[in-house]
Amino acid sequence: MKKLALVTALVMLTLGLAAAPALAGEASPPVIVLNGQGNDLDAYASKPPFKTQKVITNRNTDPKGFDINAQICFFPDGHTFIAGEDTGQPDPVQGWGIFELKGRKVGKLAAKQTGKLQPTFQGSSDNAENYGCGILSDGRVVTTDIGNQAEGDGDGQLIVWFPPLTKGFKTVKDGTVGKVPYCKIDTTIATAGGIAVDDDDNLYVASARPPTSGIWKYSGPFPTSPDADGGCGSTDGTGAPLADTVTKELFIPAGDNQLVSPNAIVAAPDSGNWYVSSVFTGVINEYAPDGTFVRTVLRPPAGEGPGPEPISTGSPLGLGVAPDGTLYFADIGIVISDDGVGPGDRTGTVRRIRFVDGAPQAPETMAEDLAFPDGIGIYVPTKQS
Repeated sequence: MKKLALVTALVMLTLGLAAAPALAGEASPPVIVLNGQGNDLDAYASKPPFKTQKVITNRNTDPKGFDINAQICFFPDGHTFIAGEDTGQPDPVQGWGIFELKGRKVGKLAAKQTGKLQPTFQGSSDNAENYGCGILSDGRVVTTDIGNQAEGDGDGQLIVWFPPLTKGFKTVKDGTVGKVPYCKIDTTIATAGGIAVDDDDNLYVASARPPTSGIWKYSGPFPTSPDADGGCGSTDGTGAPLADTVTKELFIPAGDNQLVSPNAIVAAPDSGNWYVSSVFTGVINEYAPDGTFVRTVLRPPAGEGPGPEPISTGSPLGLGVAPDGTLYFADIGIVISDDGVGPGDRTGTVRRIRFVDGAPQAPETMAEDLAFPDGIGIYVPTKQS
């Protein structure tokens, strides 16, 4: 995925104890952290020494591989997941792949693709990249694509997809294709990012730049089919189905508490709170269930910011939270050089933040030397995995 322009746009907007109390993540069964980087899908054990496995290899390296990126979301069955999949783009067009994951341990995992979601995209001056995903309680899927990344009208999209998600799926020479029906809910999001879904199927969508920068809350009911009977009787400029109405409100505005570029949002377990990342300022903030600011969980050391070297505590883009409350983030390693502003040459990392008595600890690096690690997925293995 080529999102260097996104970071340029953000410029333009211008801490552990041993036994008691226990560190989050030490008492619960270990989860596995998934991350797309360098178009590979990597898996990491969630405890040191953070054993790593390449679960899916990119198409350039493996003729039978797939190009994987973006936010990673698991279905309720615990082993089916969705991730950005853009093998061979633009022909076939980029989209989201549906995969079945098997195995319980890093080093023993295997993934098989079973579906592909491919919409039409708005006429962005940038390549309209896939990014966000979410699962509604009845099995419908929601996604976002970024749209114009640095300037121009907001034309990122929020889309709802209707099962079965394997419809029309087939593998072709340069990628995969599918014919899953969908309806576009919104086509005007400026640099759309991650999605979170609450227990009432409300959607929370990140927008990284003006005029829509912030976290937006979308309330249903959402379309149930791609036609007028299902609440999708309009069409967009590409001729694709478009929702008759959209109900949304600004949930968390950008700007305050160094939240310059809201990029991703995830729910904190039990509390009902939210974590939101801002990649350019190197910040992760926590917000109450009503969207009010609670605290900053991650910020750069005093005096640090984007420069010739990455921020030492990271440039957080994608987020994921384990059941025990441990927060994981994908750090794209922003640098400023003669070539401009963006991820450096393999300056990305994957990191975790544990909590002691509710207090966030300094981030721990799980993997480094990564190429644009932009999304996180949390896999909780079971006996049936």
